Parts: sequence; structure tokens; C-alpha cells
Amino acid sequence: MRIQRAANWVVTRLLRSPLAGGPGRSLILLHVVGRKSGKKYDVPVAYVRDGDELVIGSPFGWMRNLRTGEPLAVHYLGRPHTADVVVHTAADAVAADYTVICRGNKQFASFNNIRLDATGNPDTGDLRAAWELGARSARLRIR
Repeated sequence: MRIQRAANWVVTRLLRSPLAGGPGRSLILLHVVGRKSGKKYDVPVAYVRDGDELVIGSPFGWMRNLRTGEPLAVHYLGRPHTADVVVHTAADAVAADYTVICRGNKQFASFNNIRLDATGNPDTGDLRAAWELGARSARLRIR
């Protein structure tokens, strides 16, 4: 966990910088505020572009702080922006978003224990298992 925190610290600084071109093509920095605590978190997260939206997913607790209709401060491609958010928690919607993410980011699939078939499609049982373990997804539209 210490290694992950150190890596997040470095990635957070990179994503805030105008030099975010490389990592910024696959990572976005979310400025999340805790619902109950009010504490602010900077969360670097992988995204996949789907049309005009960025699709993200995670099984971690910070996702519970995202709310549909509540704007979210982000750093995207090295600059601060506001994003409109639509959060998905239902199994079918999360599976659909995770399918988009897994097809576009094989490391995401591996990290979330989702097997891909020979054509790059995720295993439906693995998608269901990810949801059962708390996976959520969100679609961001950068303003």
C-alpha cells in the first residue's frame, strides 16, 4: 500500500502539470470530496474515451463519493476542468461500462481480474463478480 501511495503522489503531480501529455492520455485526476467527512482526495484514475465521454470504473470506496448531477473538479490533460458526472451502480450498467474500459485498457481488466477472450471481450462472469465485489462506474463529460 505504501508503494501505491508513493506512486499516486508522483502521478498526481504529473497530472496537475502542463507536462501531463503522456500520462494524461490515459489518466485523469479527480478531486473528490468525502460525503460525510468533507475531506478532499486527489484520485488518479484510468479512463477510456467513449464518444464525448470519459468512462471510469473502480471497486474502491472513493467512488461512493461521486454523485450523478453533482459537478466534479478534475485535472484533464494538465488543466483544471469541471466534469458532469453520471454514476452507474446497477449490474447491467456497470458491466456495460466495464466492457468499454476493458476493451480499451487491458491493464484495467487484469487489475480487476477480468479475463478477456481472443477478440478482447471481457468474460461476463468476471464482470458480474467485479460488480458483486463493489465495482461502480461513471461517465464524465468535460466542460
